[in-house]
Amino acid sequence: MKKVHIIPHMHWDREWYFSTEESRILLVNNMEEIMEMLENNPDYPYYVLDGQTSILEDYFAVKPENKERVHKLVQAGKLIIGPWYTQTDEMVVGGESIVRNLLYGLKDTVEFGQPMMIGYLPDSFGQSSQMPQILNGFDIKYSIFWRGTSERHGTNKTEFYWESDDGSKVLVQLFPLGYAIGKYLPEDEEKLQERINKYFTVLDRGATTENIILPNGHDQMPIQKNIFTIMEKLRKLYPDREFFLSKYENVFAELEKNQTLPTIQGEFLDGKYMRVHRSIYSTRMDIKAANARIENKITNILEPLASIAYSLGFEYHHGLIELIWKEIMKNHAHDSIGCCCSDKVHREIINRFFLAEEKTDQLIEFYKRKITDSIDTTREEDRLTAFNLLPYERKDVVTTTVITKLNSFTLEDADGSTIPLEVLKKEILDPGLIDRQIVHYGNYDPFFQYTIQLQDSIPAMGYKTYFVVNAESNMGNTLVEKDSIETDYYVISVNPNGTLKIYDKQLEKEFDQVLRLENGGDDGDEYDFSPLADETLIYSDNVEADVKITQNRYEGQIDIQVKLDVPGDLENRKKNKVDRFVEVHWKVRIPNHQSIIKIDAEINNHAKDHRLRTLIPTGIASSFSVSDNQFGFIKRNVYDSAMDYWKEENWDERPDSIYPMLTFVGLSDNEHGVSVLTNSTREFEIVDEKYDTIAITLFRSVGVLGKEEMLRRPGRPSGIKLPTPDSQMLGKLNLEFAILTHKSSTTNANVGRAAKEYTTPIQMYNKIPYNAMKLNPTGIKTPVSFSLLEETSNNTVLSTLKKAEKEDRFVLRFFNPTETEINGSFTINRFIDQVQEGNLNEKAVTPLKMENNQFTVPVKHNQVKTVLL
Repeated sequence: MKKVHIIPHMHWDREWYFSTEESRILLVNNMEEIMEMLENNPDYPYYVLDGQTSILEDYFAVKPENKERVHKLVQAGKLIIGPWYTQTDEMVVGGESIVRNLLYGLKDTVEFGQPMMIGYLPDSFGQSSQMPQILNGFDIKYSIFWRGTSERHGTNKTEFYWESDDGSKVLVQLFPLGYAIGKYLPEDEEKLQERINKYFTVLDRGATTENIILPNGHDQMPIQKNIFTIMEKLRKLYPDREFFLSKYENVFAELEKNQTLPTIQGEFLDGKYMRVHRSIYSTRMDIKAANARIENKITNILEPLASIAYSLGFEYHHGLIELIWKEIMKNHAHDSIGCCCSDKVHREIINRFFLAEEKTDQLIEFYKRKITDSIDTTREEDRLTAFNLLPYERKDVVTTTVITKLNSFTLEDADGSTIPLEVLKKEILDPGLIDRQIVHYGNYDPFFQYTIQLQDSIPAMGYKTYFVVNAESNMGNTLVEKDSIETDYYVISVNPNGTLKIYDKQLEKEFDQVLRLENGGDDGDEYDFSPLADETLIYSDNVEADVKITQNRYEGQIDIQVKLDVPGDLENRKKNKVDRFVEVHWKVRIPNHQSIIKIDAEINNHAKDHRLRTLIPTGIASSFSVSDNQFGFIKRNVYDSAMDYWKEENWDERPDSIYPMLTFVGLSDNEHGVSVLTNSTREFEIVDEKYDTIAITLFRSVGVLGKEEMLRRPGRPSGIKLPTPDSQMLGKLNLEFAILTHKSSTTNANVGRAAKEYTTPIQMYNKIPYNAMKLNPTGIKTPVSFSLLEETSNNTVLSTLKKAEKEDRFVLRFFNPTETEINGSFTINRFIDQVQEGNLNEKAVTPLKMENNQFTVPVKHNQVKTVLL
């Protein structure tokens, strides 16, 4: 007999078109019914709580007295919880965020009992090729999901092994029809049979054993109390099948007996049978950019800085850092970070990001202050400390502020050497803004705030201190206005329309019309971009830009202001009526001694229903792009061949080659390449006739959550047809990205390292005798300069350095975003009594050899390694 595993569950979106508080009220109601059924009916053996512990966190905030009831049910194996904290998105959420989602989800779960060891993501919009490796890093060998697969990946079966490039593998049970086919099963036999017949046809066709799953649940669905009546009717209607309540682990136990399951690789982003929303990566760009910025602040700056502080004797604030992670992970649920929500919910999401960034910034400032305040020196001058949070020495151009009462000063290092600097700005600062106690006692003498630039070598994973020394000399600068910028690597001028003309000295190649703007109508919704049929796009070819070019001894700066006239909404766009505009203010910085062009964009949007992109022509006609995903990179075709037949095959969604990245995308040949690095927008497409131009989405502007019968997505609306005027993105938006040219291919040039450096700027701290927030001396003495560790190979990319959650050791994580196996090698500048390779769950796996405080670990292509020190 065929076995039908009926699995009671609920899919719990904490928020969507409804708010978190609305769903919490339902949760309190539903949990009582679930627990009563599990406690009082021995024939009701299991209930799956959607694989995310944030549900329990929300519940216990209201019902803390029920913790023991939950504990007993989990211990008995009846209430099935974990392993995630929230059901994460996999496309625009970084690797460390996904790792922490499992880390904290499992940590919360084990307080109650055994977690469900399944990578359960039934509704995420596409599956990252690196997920098998991440799941294996937590000893998880099973995965359940729904969206993104088709026969193109190598099998038409719904059970298969899924393998990452490093060889990590999980056994997959696909939901071919989603997680809700067993929702609200009717007692009427005719309706029940009509519905189930359609399901069995698909489920039987994809199954590799006699076992199929009928998930009995839906979004926010209460427990189906009449399920036993339904099962009796099913047994009567289908006497050749066995129906019983079950759990997912029972199905995997049967699947593992099948020795002929296929193994497939890659990411799953096909919208043939289910929508993956392959342009959702740019909805609410303000929220997407905030996520990118905060993720990078936590992993690239806060955690390594806290590790340096801990190694010097200060406390590592796990509790504060976990609060930050959980704040942003609430936003990482697929609908939340997808931004396919109501305006009310988006305001909650923005507020969470605001709180998370404020907590992150203040904790970073606290650690910098603790270290700098405790420096062991007899010198009484004010201090300026530079922190380098990468594992190699850096000599970057740094722009920072110095607050002082001095009319003129120089910077000296501990050896008394003067460090050249440039003064960019000098402002008068009210003393009450620094410490209100100053003016409380009648002292109104102003301070000066200097914005300065300097360049010096900063030690690997460490810091260097400078002293602010009184000087009589005039603090001038070498800033001059110019017609073009010339650095060690580039000659850059600006065309009349505000685009850049870049000549690369090393490559002896010119790139013209860089930062050209492209504007088109967006007839889509919060899930998907949808163009207007037969529309003529608007370009910034004929605008007149305001341009100012300056250069000093450290960098060139180009200030470009562009105003692009566009239609005010869809109706006017259809009539070719131009009545609104978008302003783009490019602030371009080109260091004199680095091959990178840094761009800050200030955008002011005055129109609705449109998409704005910037174009970076490369002159490289490539069949594929290279961009990063979690702990590695992925190659994607610049043109998806399914575009030729998606209509004939009745795909749910047109497979435009609009893709996500995390920190970079590049086009290259064997000789050279051009890449875009990002600390904000994470959406790109390769465009033009030769597919040689990188189009970076700056923002999309739409006014509805879901819409039906779209050009790219025919049929029913996704979500619901709810107005979302805030998603029109009227007003101001700030984005950060950079352009990098290089010799060789994207992977050979290891653009991943350049992206890591770009998103990990040198951090500065200015110590003066005044601070409104007083601290007592710690008694700890810190050195004037310091280096915790240093890489002795130069190919791997640091993912993060943190203190282990439970033990007194460091977690050093790095990965290999190249196409060959390499060695990760590090020297530790501290006494280390034990070095072990660990997994992503911070569990020791293999001892490592340490010689002269150095260890070496082989790292495969697209593999992440964790070392416990």
